[in-house]
Amino acid sequence: MPTPPFQLDSPPETGSSQIVSASSLTVSLPRPPRLFYRHGWQSWSLAAWTEPTPLPVQRPAILHPLQTDSRYANDVSPHSSWVGAVEFDDDDILLLGSLGLNAHVWLKENLLVGRHEANDCEWFIARGNESSVFAKYAEELGKRFGAKSDKSVPRVWCSWYSLYTAINEEILHQIFDGLNDLSFDFLQVDDGWQMSIGDWEANSKFPSGMNALVQKIRSTGRKAGLWLAPLIAVESSHLFRGHPDWFLRDESGSFVSAGFNWGEQLYALDVTHPAMLEWLAALMKQVRAWGFDYLKLDFLYAGALPGKRFTDMPREDAYRQGLKILREAMGHDAYFLACGAPIIPSLGLCDALRIGPDVSGKWEDPRDATLLYNFTTPGTRNAIRTSINRLWLQPLVAVDPDVAYFVEQENALSLEQKQLLQDLALICNFKATSDLPQWMTSAERESLRRFLNAAPQVKQLSRAKFQLDNRVVDFSSALALPNPPRGPTKFPAAFLGWLGNRSFALNMFHRLNESAFRKKRQRAEIESSK
Repeated sequence: MPTPPFQLDSPPETGSSQIVSASSLTVSLPRPPRLFYRHGWQSWSLAAWTEPTPLPVQRPAILHPLQTDSRYANDVSPHSSWVGAVEFDDDDILLLGSLGLNAHVWLKENLLVGRHEANDCEWFIARGNESSVFAKYAEELGKRFGAKSDKSVPRVWCSWYSLYTAINEEILHQIFDGLNDLSFDFLQVDDGWQMSIGDWEANSKFPSGMNALVQKIRSTGRKAGLWLAPLIAVESSHLFRGHPDWFLRDESGSFVSAGFNWGEQLYALDVTHPAMLEWLAALMKQVRAWGFDYLKLDFLYAGALPGKRFTDMPREDAYRQGLKILREAMGHDAYFLACGAPIIPSLGLCDALRIGPDVSGKWEDPRDATLLYNFTTPGTRNAIRTSINRLWLQPLVAVDPDVAYFVEQENALSLEQKQLLQDLALICNFKATSDLPQWMTSAERESLRRFLNAAPQVKQLSRAKFQLDNRVVDFSSALALPNPPRGPTKFPAAFLGWLGNRSFALNMFHRLNESAFRKKRQRAEIESSK
């Protein structure tokens, strides 16, 4: 039986901390805070220090399952998953964090409130400077979820940000040959190789099969990596049509939406269904048998969505059980990068964790940032903002801020913006790019070479500033949020939010993107033939 709510009438003294076991907990604040740290639920969800007031609900709602914790997407009070914090004065921080799963933190006027969705859990409360309270919290999490992987962090080239889904066997072979003297450890094949989302076999663009693709990668002296999203399926997939009983349902018996992507509705697999778990384990073993040693498993949030499961258990416990099956089946010698993943429930089971939304060749899209007030969409500013605010996870897991860019071709970022991405990768010590060798000038190639081999001494000077050897990097330009829609922008914002919930509009954008991806590949093929 859950314990009664715990009330802390005053926060701990500066420099002190305590652990309390309770299903819910309230901490009275001595005065109104000036900032609130909100921590998003999964890799792409916003993490930021913001004013202690509600933010507009991000749009469109059809993407809530894919971008945030849909159960709390419409909360009025400032909300945070597992851990929240307030700042009173410069570096005077009060942190309230769960040491278990299924827990959330709210700021309600002068109260910091923690609640567990199902049972009791341990709560960590600390006051002090920002680095110390988050370091102590991470230390306590490590005791409960496991130590950081001792594997060296690989240097990765991936296909996604240059070609997206428009990959094929021929163009990848050309790229692999063109990367010859660059010190990548893994060449990772991203989305576009599979029959369908849910049907994880090579499509017609890869007539030689996945074993042959691995052999090509190995012939360059590197190991092979592969992207897949094993916990979701599109409604047109053979998996969904053949095994509807494997999928999560709501109280009314309808399938639980995992969002909308690839021009289709996404559905979430039930990670407690025994037959589905057998299929999941067999899939991981098949991927390893093909020869892939680096696995980027994406859209993992689906395993923890609210819904009715074959086995009744708290949703994040169910997700963690499914992740253990994945980890065991792939083998502990594989390098496992979790992406689109609930943060705390993934600790101790993956080698690396994406800590921000996707980057893009644009700094920020005003449509998404201002009109939709959505900071989980692909964009370099979005990726930097959330990644910087999750660096406290570094003692627990290798943190992946996504790729860095070096080429000017097919890219709208300024040199300064590209440099911020590169510096973030150095701070995280997770180096990856998707740039095509045929698009690199000699200077850009040399810049990439130096980046892959760099090992600067990193020191954090403040929330936004870092010292890399003798150079200071300031990320302030990426951290602030734009103003919410107001005045004349409220009408177009409302219309765009409505339009974004219409499947026909999302399908239209998907078709336009696919066409643009194919043209991009054609340009790359022409460049390769010169």
